[in-house]
Amino acid sequence: MSSKQNNADRFSGFADVYESARPKMPKYPVEIICRYLGKAPQLVVDMGCGTGLSTEIWQGVSSKVIGIEPNDEMRGIAEKKADSTVSFIKAFSDSTGLDDCCADAVICSQSFHWMEPSATLKEVDRILKNGGVFATVDCDWPPAAKWEAEKAYMSLYGRVLEIESQVPEVKDSFIRYSKDKHLENMNKSGYFTYTREILFSNREKCTKERFCNIILSQGSTQTILKKCPELIEKELASFYKAMDSCFEEEPFDIDFCYRMRIGVK
Repeated sequence: MSSKQNNADRFSGFADVYESARPKMPKYPVEIICRYLGKAPQLVVDMGCGTGLSTEIWQGVSSKVIGIEPNDEMRGIAEKKADSTVSFIKAFSDSTGLDDCCADAVICSQSFHWMEPSATLKEVDRILKNGGVFATVDCDWPPAAKWEAEKAYMSLYGRVLEIESQVPEVKDSFIRYSKDKHLENMNKSGYFTYTREILFSNREKCTKERFCNIILSQGSTQTILKKCPELIEKELASFYKAMDSCFEEEPFDIDFCYRMRIGVK
């Protein structure tokens, strides 16, 4: 099985958790992309769109939006959001099957680190119009909430990363590309006349259940829960206990901190 299929399969079995916990694409990246284009886009391509959380924000902004998602379960939820302007295709980022020079903007929201960068950027260059915009949008984990909750989150996630780096059954099940190299890879490609990084945050309402599910929506955690759950049982129980101490049942504010790498062809 190819590495890109392994990466796609990594997100099977928890599409509903992903949809309920992950943030939707904020308006700010949309505004910046439109500003860099100098107009509203005619076609936006959302690569690795998952359940469509980053696709639906373009409804009413772009004349047409196409979400690209190879995982059937994720795409199944996304397809419920389709309408006359939004559609979804099963494909990988390096072979979308779209026409040459068709897109005004291509975005990768929480997804570019699961794609082989050289092949993906070659495909982005092929389908992107001259003057078009490519953007990767990633949020940092965890969202800003209470420091005690964030500390508990990072303690659990630290154990997740430890298992991921040491247990062959988990370690060999995926390939992840560094988010820190997104801008460098864009610059090295030679496809863009201008690139930069933009930092921003977005505030959302959250519940205790959602905060717990955010870490359960991460492929790293889910892979361990599927393959060797006993290795994380103790840490997961401690995390849930900490969440009960940190939060009541009422909703509260959280802030997702984002890093957007953007390039103009």
